[in-house]
Amino acid sequence: MKNLFISVLLLLGVWLLLNASLSPVVIVSGLIVSLIIAVLFSLRHPVFKEMKLNPRALAYFIIYFFVFAIELVKANFDVARRVLSPSLPINPGIVEVKTRLKSKIGRLFLANSITLTPGTLTVDIKGDSLFIHWIDVTSTDTLGATKKIVENFEKYLEVIYG
Repeated sequence: MKNLFISVLLLLGVWLLLNASLSPVVIVSGLIVSLIIAVLFSLRHPVFKEMKLNPRALAYFIIYFFVFAIELVKANFDVARRVLSPSLPINPGIVEVKTRLKSKIGRLFLANSITLTPGTLTVDIKGDSLFIHWIDVTSTDTLGATKKIVENFEKYLEVIYG
């Protein structure tokens, strides 16, 4: 039931953003379409069953959005600096990082957050290890790379997904 509820809310949110209107007709039609899609797909594929629905998780989700935005801006400036620099200071490589996240959706969210941040790309996930292509490898050991890449995201995702 939680999976269905979250799916309807997310689909309705996207519907309202795409329509850019809060008229009753748009809201009712969006609710109907969202409910139909959620019933058809979320009951077979319970993507959000591992997500926690409590005030603390919601607060951490909001905080995570801002933390991710800050990391995104910092990474964009870092990559832009490297591109504009005459010597192009890069040291690319693939590093292994460990995660404490137990849920599959939590690991997926972490991997996507890392990939969306310029300068890093999640190449593979195996168990509790993520293999990340990093534009400037500053630490080849797993613990150091984990601290540098994963730590900012993981502490919030642990509360949201476990």
